[in-house]
Amino acid sequence: MELFNWFDLISVTLTFLVILLVQVLNVYLHILDDNSAGGAKTIDVVDKALEREPVMVLEAPNTPNTPNTPNRNSTSTPTTLSKNGKLEKQTSLLDSDSGISLSSMYTSATTATTAAATANSSPTHRTPNGFLSHTLSFETLGDEYHEDEDTLSLENLFPCDQTEIYASRKISFIIDELIQTEVNYVNNLKKGLANYGSLDTIDELPEGLRGEQRQQLLLGNVSEILELHEREILPLMLRNQRDLKGLFDEFAAHFEKNNFYCYVSFTMGKKSSMQLRQEHREWLQTYQSTIKDKLGIDSFLVQPIQRLTRYPLLLQQFISEFYKSGISCKPVLSSVCKLETRMRRALDVVNQAEEIPNIDELHELDLLQLGNFRRATEFDAQHFPTRKKYRAKIFLFDRCLVCTEVRKKRLAYRQHYHWEHVELQRPLEGSASNANKIINLLVKQQDKDKPGSGASASGSGKREEFSFVAAEASVVKQWLHATHKIIEIARNEHAQRNTFSLPMDLVLGVGLAIWLIWQYL
Repeated sequence: MELFNWFDLISVTLTFLVILLVQVLNVYLHILDDNSAGGAKTIDVVDKALEREPVMVLEAPNTPNTPNTPNRNSTSTPTTLSKNGKLEKQTSLLDSDSGISLSSMYTSATTATTAAATANSSPTHRTPNGFLSHTLSFETLGDEYHEDEDTLSLENLFPCDQTEIYASRKISFIIDELIQTEVNYVNNLKKGLANYGSLDTIDELPEGLRGEQRQQLLLGNVSEILELHEREILPLMLRNQRDLKGLFDEFAAHFEKNNFYCYVSFTMGKKSSMQLRQEHREWLQTYQSTIKDKLGIDSFLVQPIQRLTRYPLLLQQFISEFYKSGISCKPVLSSVCKLETRMRRALDVVNQAEEIPNIDELHELDLLQLGNFRRATEFDAQHFPTRKKYRAKIFLFDRCLVCTEVRKKRLAYRQHYHWEHVELQRPLEGSASNANKIINLLVKQQDKDKPGSGASASGSGKREEFSFVAAEASVVKQWLHATHKIIEIARNEHAQRNTFSLPMDLVLGVGLAIWLIWQYL
């Protein structure tokens, strides 16, 4: 009996040791994979300038200014000196790069210089084992604060007494309005879903509105928006009524985690919902009278966008009154400016997403497979294979780039390219002013025979596919900055997909099964 118990114990112990060994092997293989990627010789970046994110540099007061010139032979990050002890942002070097691609991100991410640059920037998060973890959202890769230098003061590092803020009647009124309108918003969404969220239970429902798919098309993801505000946003507002910095910081964290992307999804489905409502307008009006709903389904479904628009307006009023009152609580000002900037960015993306359903002949693409939508920008485009020039609007998604032609009030789909198949470059010739306004899109020819790459070619290497010309150099800089973030996200997701690991429930299940087998056999 004693021998059997020892045998039982040894078997179970051995099982867990094997599982532990698999996890250790997984980490080892991951390190090996990163090292092999770092030692690769083929780098698609022509100009090897570092693609640094803006970083915050803390300087001592009364320090003389020195030129902020990047040193390619040094791994240290050049600093921006300040005379007044302010926290300042460095200029991104992304606009000086002549090439950026997904494979170049793979190969350059593990070099020593990039490691030094990454260590000084907030966008990427390192785990204790040294790996770059999954980026939480698009915004965390490039954190820009409000342009007002007062929000970057050293005073932001220390807490302040917020009593002075609440002493201002106008500011208190704005905060009360923010919270009260949030309560009303949640209640209105609940009421709207109660009225129109269970139409399938009605016997007289038209055939065109029946079924879960039609219901989803009609209302979009309003239930997801309600869940976000009822479970997260409203509680944090009520919880932090007397701590405005905590309120603004927690609110901004939801934008960092991309929790407000549900509004982008809602906007992308708005056109289909409007068409469905128009087709069944008569029945919906009759149903509205039956349930005695004074506003109707149209007013209900317009509330999410109205609410998202209202947020930055309230925060702008708060900031304006903050300055007028002469309040000296800089940490709160910094937090509210940061939140207002995040909200404006989110609203811009939501407005741009409204154009996606208007793209003609986009049916061949499954938008759900393209990942999150990030940005839309207009360029003067030239397609080199066909020598055609036209006004183009480029839509950036997590997994691909979609090129459309602007035709008066509609958009015509032209090509789409997955990020692993393309490279973006600045022209090496021409005047500096014009070169800063141009982006060349190159396609790797060995991948061109695959479906969805836009054209066909043979051979190896790359060839020029598109030339995009912007009206201002700043547009190109922002666009390249956005593509850099997208490629960084794709690189992190790619690294996670290539990681072999066992789910914890599977590990526990196998261990329990083996233990039971040895107990009863």
